[in-house]
Amino acid sequence: MVPVVELNDVAHVYITDREASLAVDRLQLTVSAGEFVSLVGPSGCGKTTILSIIAGLLTPSHGEVLVKGLKLEGPTPEVGYMLQQDYLFPWRTILNNALLGLELTGRITPESTAITSGLLEEMGLQGKENIYPHQLSGGMRQRVALVRTLATDPGLLLLDEPFSALDYQTKLQLEDLISRTLRERNKTAVLVTHDLSEAIAMSDRIILLGSNPGRIRRMFDVPRNIREVLPFHARDQEGFQDLFHEIWSAMEKTSDQE
Repeated sequence: MVPVVELNDVAHVYITDREASLAVDRLQLTVSAGEFVSLVGPSGCGKTTILSIIAGLLTPSHGEVLVKGLKLEGPTPEVGYMLQQDYLFPWRTILNNALLGLELTGRITPESTAITSGLLEEMGLQGKENIYPHQLSGGMRQRVALVRTLATDPGLLLLDEPFSALDYQTKLQLEDLISRTLRERNKTAVLVTHDLSEAIAMSDRIILLGSNPGRIRRMFDVPRNIREVLPFHARDQEGFQDLFHEIWSAMEKTSDQE
């Protein structure tokens, strides 16, 4: 089966008037269909740069990115991107915000609108289609952002710290909601997070990056008993704390070597 994402010898250099900075270097990564992969590592290791490259928002300075076997030439409906900020337009209703991706790609139909309304209902937003973002809590706004991302039916979802601005209880609820939703739809996802517990609870595999420049240092497979339960309960599973300490130790060693 063709991988959903392939990074082949990818490197990227940021150039300013004064200097050139190598952000990521020699990245070799494959993500399979239905897999949930998290990128972790110290600040400045290129996590968001990698997501931007996979999203087609940045063209790598070297190497290539394949999405479903095709070379990525720019943004594509195959890839959905959910950010830390929800970026809902305050003048649009909740439904119209959720329909934005379909509108931009010229795919709004009665059927796609009905599907989007159904997604809002699944996310616990029934009856809120015609209100405005300022009338919702932060957690509910992120649910709308998730619906907007899912409405275009992308094969791959990129999640850039989507829970970091939320309180802890809401964060845990959304972890479960997103995990369950992606599993039910057999979606592939790449998550960037600074929270090791979140990465372990949600992922099939964790990629540890080092910095200066960003390179893949180690990969960790999450044990099956942790993967098979929702994130809230994953933290209580046997082996969770052992894996946490193993990744933490590897991260500290990586930092010492840089």
